[in-house]
Parts: sequence; structure tokens; C-alpha cells
Amino acid sequence: MRWIVAILVLLLPMNALAQDAATLIADRISISDGGNVVTASGNVEILHQGQRLLAQQLVYTRSTDEIQINGDFTVVETDGGVLTGQSAVLSRDFRRGIIQGARFVLEGQLQVAATEMNRVDGRYNQLYKAVASSCRVCEHNPTPLWRIRARRVVHDQEERQLYFDDAWFEVAGLPVLYFPKLRFPDPTLKRATGFLIPEIRTSSNLGVGLKFPYFVTLGKHADILLTPYVSAKTRTIEARFRREFTFGSVEATGAISVDGLLGQDRLRSYLFADGRFDLPKGFDLNVDLRLVSDPSYLLTYGYSDADRLNNKVEVTRTRRNEHISASVQQLRSLRAAEIDAEDALATVLGRATYERHVSPNFIGGKAKFVFDIEGHRRNSETVSAALLADCATAGLLPTDCVARDLVRAGVLANWRGQHIFRNGMVGALEGQVAADFYWIDQDPSFATSLNHITPTVAAELRWPMARTTENGARDIIEPMVQLAWTDTIGANVPNEDSKIVDFDEGNLLALSRLPGSDRYERGWRATAGFNWTRLADNGNEYAATIGKVFRLQDHGQFTAASGLDGASSDWLLAGQVKVDRMTLTNRSLFDDQFSFSKSETQLAWASEKVSASASYIWVVNDPDEGRTDNINEFNFDASYRFTDHWTASFNGRYDGNTNQATRAGLGLQYQNECLNLNLSVSRRFTSSTNVAASTEFGLGVSLNGFGRDGREYARTCRHSG
Repeated sequence: MRWIVAILVLLLPMNALAQDAATLIADRISISDGGNVVTASGNVEILHQGQRLLAQQLVYTRSTDEIQINGDFTVVETDGGVLTGQSAVLSRDFRRGIIQGARFVLEGQLQVAATEMNRVDGRYNQLYKAVASSCRVCEHNPTPLWRIRARRVVHDQEERQLYFDDAWFEVAGLPVLYFPKLRFPDPTLKRATGFLIPEIRTSSNLGVGLKFPYFVTLGKHADILLTPYVSAKTRTIEARFRREFTFGSVEATGAISVDGLLGQDRLRSYLFADGRFDLPKGFDLNVDLRLVSDPSYLLTYGYSDADRLNNKVEVTRTRRNEHISASVQQLRSLRAAEIDAEDALATVLGRATYERHVSPNFIGGKAKFVFDIEGHRRNSETVSAALLADCATAGLLPTDCVARDLVRAGVLANWRGQHIFRNGMVGALEGQVAADFYWIDQDPSFATSLNHITPTVAAELRWPMARTTENGARDIIEPMVQLAWTDTIGANVPNEDSKIVDFDEGNLLALSRLPGSDRYERGWRATAGFNWTRLADNGNEYAATIGKVFRLQDHGQFTAASGLDGASSDWLLAGQVKVDRMTLTNRSLFDDQFSFSKSETQLAWASEKVSASASYIWVVNDPDEGRTDNINEFNFDASYRFTDHWTASFNGRYDGNTNQATRAGLGLQYQNECLNLNLSVSRRFTSSTNVAASTEFGLGVSLNGFGRDGREYARTCRHSG
């Protein structure tokens, strides 16, 4: 029996085979020439330092320390590579040798075949008259989609690189490109310095252009990607830098261009950088840098759709009962209407916050204490008639077009206690006092220093109830009501942070639905609401919330678009439906006559082949928010994988006010085990004084098997007969 023969062989005093933990296993073993020659046949295996050789017959000669193999054999490397051959002469440790009819496969992806292969020092594999490809070859179609023919291929197993001499790149068997020298990383190497696949880009603004990305590794934790971009209308160099630290990370992207799109050749550029760092004592440092030479550069080159840039440095620490943050921001608007009025906008902002939560033993409940200080600065020192005209163009009201600089310091104390009654009702009492102090400069409408104090009390009652139906579905309903009172005692201060309000299910029972500290929701008010959730036995989910706010007196604090104006608010109706692969979400605000002030709907579908999402938003025009037109917009994004290898995508944005598309894009992607092909076309229909409408075409091709894994999309061969 084979296992008995294997044990006997291991006990033989064959030092040549036994040293370095080499093991020989075979069906039959014979020793001749005084122990100098060992012949093994029938399911032969040699195991040596993680390597495994499989053959039907081999002869080991002790005097030459060589293994001679006649017939097909296989060597499985420690890194997962598989080498096959028709015959070979190898050293006992497999580090040297000559192999005829060699073929090896790396990571189950890249295949290299050659008439002869030399193994040198256990590091280099030299293959002569070689062909390399990661494409699957089938009997009915033996020509791969692409392959590289070379006079010689050298595989450096230590550096994990492939070097090609006198190489032809072929597509469908036809020579396309010749390279005297060519280098690729093998599939086991994920990062290597070298050129990446070029990209073709066609833009109506920039013309036909080529990108030649060059990737540079800077050790294990950093790299740079440099991409020259050349077209008829621009000379551009793009760059990306990444660095990982034990205490954080940095990533920066940017570009420098020379073009004549603005009337004459000029230098244009941008730089975006993000840094995330761990500081001592649990603090985090976040740095966001957003710089651009001119307002139209980002959109023209397709780098970003952002129309406002925020440069920010922030230090934060969040613990179980404590939050600390401090930040400084610098804002820049790229919107054509706001650029001339930017001197009247608060562009430099700073804020520091300390928040502490405690559980007082003497009264129970939860208490919260907040101290924060913030300030902002405008570039203008006075408001001129020209600036007022620019503000009107930007949609700013005269009261918002100011030169005011401001600092606010605030202190807030909040307590909330809760009790569960025997019938399951949940009652809560909440009290809060906020004190805010202001220092104002460059605004004669207000005194230099102002302050106000805002006390608030509220009582809340909820009654959650649940039931389980006979088929296993679970319903949870929760009627709720809140009665609250707030008053602001002190000076009337400028409103800088509470001009735009969102009314949704998240702040239905909030003490104040105004987002900032300059304004608090005042007066007596009652809020009634109802939550319903259903969890069906088949996994479907349904949820809905409805609510409304009633006031004893309208203090005129809210605008029409907020849905909160008047003595009673609009109805808030929000819901979600999850059925199988579909998710439908809606949030709407409407009055008693079903006249909508705001509505937002999102629909998403996800399956193995189809992924689609659509959204529609409607917001009534509101001059108090700087909008004279309704927001009426539809967005759509979808992809369809109609085979294992082909995927189509579509995205678009439609403006219902102008009855025209603002953006549209189409994409087609093909992926298999050896190739990725991306085709795209996009159109931006809108234009402004900064950016013209444009159409862009893109073509991207990448080869799998060289540092890219395409096995997920591997094709299968059709068998004839």
C-alpha cells in the first residue's frame, strides 16, 4: 500500500532526500547504483519547504543532486503559483533547473507559456518564446482576447515583477503594439511603480485628449499618482498623494493647467486635501482644504460639482457623556450670482463647543450642559449701493446684505425626566434655559453688545402599543402629544443661523425647530403626532409618521417654505415602505387644503441585475429664503447588468421649472477575467457666466491579471457535442 511505502522511504538513510525536510512519496520506489540513483513511479510527490511536486515518474541522482522528470509534471509554489511542464531537470530544492514545454499560472489569473524555462537561484524564472495572457482560452476559440508575445519573459519572484523583451501586444490574434522592453507587476503585487493604462477623454470644451497616469510607490504606506493630460486646448498635470500613518492619514488631489478657455493662456489649478489624525487624550484632528484658481475650473475639467468650498480645521473628542469640538472655517462661493456679493457673506467662521451629560441623583432624569462660542467675519466694512445691487442679484434681502461681524457666547442647561405608567404610557417633563451674549461690529442697526435669556418648559405623553397578528406580523403604534412654552427675554439680536428651517419627523417634538441659537421657537404650542410601524412575517417593513403643531399665537418666526408658519403648521406626513427589493420613502408638508409647501420622494430598487434610484423634490418658492422660484427637480440613477459581463448605466437630472434636463449620462461597461472596458458619455445642459454647457466622452481600458483581480467575471467555455 502507498502509505506504507511512504513511511518506509522516510525511514531510509537517504540524506540527500531527507535533509531540508524533503519528503518523497510514491507508489513504487527503487534504489540502484549503490544507493546513488533513486527511481520513483506512480503518483509521485515531493514536498519541500511548502513546495509540492507531482509527477508520474522521476529519477534522483545523488552524485549530481538532480531530479530528472520525463513526462508531464506540476509544481505548486508556496505563493499559490502553479508550474507545469512536459519534462525537466531540476535541483533537489527546485531552485535551479531547465523545463521544457513550461507553463505557469500566478494567482489563478495570469498564464505564461514558453517552449523552455530556466529556474535561477529559486528567484528568477526565464521563459523563452513566451506568450502571456489572463484571458480564458477555450477549445472552440483558442485565440485569447489579448496576449503578449515576447522573445523572453523574466519573472522575478522576490520583487514580483514580470519583464518582457521584444514584446508584441496582440488583440484577437492581431499584433497592435510593439515594445522593446515592457514591465508589469505579477498578480500577487497590488502596488508597483509604473505606468497605468492610458485614458481617452473627449470634451466639447477641451477637445480630444489623452491621460497617461504614472503610479509611484513611496514605501508601504504612501504613493503618488501623476497624470499628464494633453488635449488640443489644455496642458494639464493631475496629481494624487496618499499617506497612511499609525496616527492618521492624508490624501491630496490637485491639478495644474494651462489653457486659453478664459480668453488668453493662463495658469489654472486646484488643490483638495483631507487629513485625519489621532491626537493625545482621545482627540481627533480633521483638516479639509479646498482651493481653486477660478470658479469655472472644477466644472470645466470635471473634477467636482461643488459650488461652495469649505476650508476647515477641526479638533473633536466624543466620549460617553461628553463632547468637545473646536473649528475654524473659511468659505468660498463659486456660484456666479454670489461671487460679486461675497463681501456681504460670512466667509470666516470659528466655533468651540463643550457639552456634558449627567444623571443627577437627587431628581433623576438626564441633564445636559452646553457652552459654546462662535463668531464670523465678513470682508466688507460698509455696504455700498453697488454691493446692494450685487446682493439683490444673488437673491439676498437688503436686511441680509450687511458688513456685520459678530461673536456669540452661549450657555445652555437642559433637564429631562421620564416616567412609565402602569398602562404603558410614557410621560416626560423637560426644562431648559439658554443664555446668549453677543458682541457686534460694523452694524449700526444693533448695539455693540446684546444678550437674551430663553427659558423653555415642556410636557410630553406617549402611549406605545404593540400587537402580533396570527400570521406573525407585528404592529407598533404610538400616539404622542407635547405641550411646550418658550419665551425670549432681552434684546432682539440679528438672525444669522436660523433662517432656513427643516420640519421633519426627527424634530417633530423638539423644543425648538429653529436650527441655531439666534432664534428660539416662542410662545405656547401643542404638538400632536402618531407613529406606526409594521414588521411583516415575510420581512417587509412599513412605517409612517403624521404630526401637526398648534400655536396659541403666531409670532411670525417661520417662512412659508418651512411648513411651520401661521397659528398652526402644515401637516407633516412621512413614511417608508420596504417590500422585497424595493424601498419607497416620502416626506411631505401640506396644509388642510392639501396644498404642498414641500415634498420629497425617494424610490430605490436593488437586485442582482438591477440597481436603480429616483428622487423627486418640490419646495414652494420663498423670498425670505432667497428663492423666487419653486424647487421642482427629478433625479434618476440606474444600472442594469444584462449579462455576467455587460453592465449599462444611466443618470440624469431634470428641472421641472424650465422643463429641461440639466444633466444626463450614459455608461457601458464590459468586464471579464482579463479585461475591463468602460465607455461613457455625459452632457451638462445648463450654462452660466462662468461655465458653458458641455458634452464629454470617455474611454477607459484596463487589463486584469496584472495587479487587478478579474476572476469574479471569469467566462466559461462552451462544450461542443
